Amino acid sequence: MRPLGISILLALILGSNAVADEATMNAEIDYLLETVATSGCTFIRNGSEHDADAARDHLALKRRRGKRYFDSAEEFIERIASKSSWSGKAYRIRCEDNEVTAQSWFEAALARHRSTADGASDP
Repeated sequence: MRPLGISILLALILGSNAVADEATMNAEIDYLLETVATSGCTFIRNGSEHDADAARDHLALKRRRGKRYFDSAEEFIERIASKSSWSGKAYRIRCEDNEVTAQSWFEAALARHRSTADGASDP
């Protein structure tokens, strides 16, 4: 195969992997947003409490506006869903009497989702 043909073939393969990776990332982020929306938990942002639907809506807005800042679900959690871009203050999530950082809550949710997607049972 000629060098140009090899280059084109590699570009097609790598491009299709990037599309698959982006699709996986988007599906995982969609899952995280839906999980927080249906959690019944309280989302605490800059000292104010918000219900689960408002949390999803806020994070979806940040996702749309900040899509250039993340290339994976982990980066979305770290850079978008964990703290205020305005104040730098960490978001928190309270479910019943248990309050944790949003980062740890989303990381645990993503881990559960991935273990289920890999064929394991959801804990």
